[in-house]
Amino acid sequence: MADLSGPEELPGAVELQSAVELQSAVELPGAVELPGAVAVSRLRVYDLPTDDALAGGTPHVHLVSSEAYVVVGGRGLVQTLDGNGYLETDLSTGAIITFGPGTIHRLVNSGGLDILAIMQNAGLPESGDAVMTFPPHILSNRDSYRIAAALPTGRREPEMNEAVRSRRSLALSGWEALVASSEEGDAEPLLTFYRSAQALVRASVPDWRAIVDGRAPAQVDRARANLVAIEEEDPAPLRTRTLHQANPDGAIPSWGMCGRLTTWRGL
Repeated sequence: MADLSGPEELPGAVELQSAVELQSAVELPGAVELPGAVAVSRLRVYDLPTDDALAGGTPHVHLVSSEAYVVVGGRGLVQTLDGNGYLETDLSTGAIITFGPGTIHRLVNSGGLDILAIMQNAGLPESGDAVMTFPPHILSNRDSYRIAAALPTGRREPEMNEAVRSRRSLALSGWEALVASSEEGDAEPLLTFYRSAQALVRASVPDWRAIVDGRAPAQVDRARANLVAIEEEDPAPLRTRTLHQANPDGAIPSWGMCGRLTTWRGL
C-alpha cells in the first residue's frame, strides 16, 4: 500500500484534473488530436506474480469510455466480467480486442505482453474514469478508495513493485468475489459494484461532460463542414494544415494499473 504518513497518500494521479486544463491542452497550436478523439498509450503489462500465481494488472472498470487493445508483442489473456458473465480471451501479437464501459477487465501476462491501449474520450480516463475492484467497504467511501488507489512517488523500483502488488492484491480480493457470485448466478454484487463506482465519480460528471462534449462532437462538426464545402464547391477548408506530430515522452514509464505506461507529448 501507499505510505500514508504524508501527502503522497493522495498523489495528483488519483485526483481529478480540471476540464479547463484538459481543454486548453488540446487547443494549443500544433497539439495532436487523434481521429475520433481517442488517446493512445503503450502498456507493458506487469510481469509481477499475483496471489493466484498469474502475472499481470489490476482489475478495474471504465464507466464512460470504451477501450481497445492492439497487441504488439508477447502473449497473455484478458479476463472480463460484465452482465453476460465471466470470460477469458487470449491475446497474442497482432490481436485486437475492444470492450465498452461497464466491462471489468484484468490483464494477465504470459510472457512479454506489450499493448497499445486506445481509449475513447481523450482526457477522460486521465481524469478518473477508472475504478478498481476493491472490496465493498473501501468502495463505499471516497477517501478510503483514494487512499487504497494511491501509489507512492519518488521511490525506487523494488518499493514501487511492492506498492503495485499490494494495491493489486486488494483489488483481486474484490474481483474474485465478483467473479464467484457471477458464476453462481447472483447478479446483485456486480450491480452493487457498479452503483458504488458511479457514486465515487458522480461529483466529476460536470467536468467529464465538458471533456466529452468538447472532443468527439467537434470532430463530427468539422467533418460535416467538409461535406458542406463539397456541396458548395469550396476547397478552402482543405487547405488548412492538419498534420501534427507527437513524440514519445522521454520520462521513465509511469506505474499504471495494468503495467508500465508510455505516453506521447502533445497527446
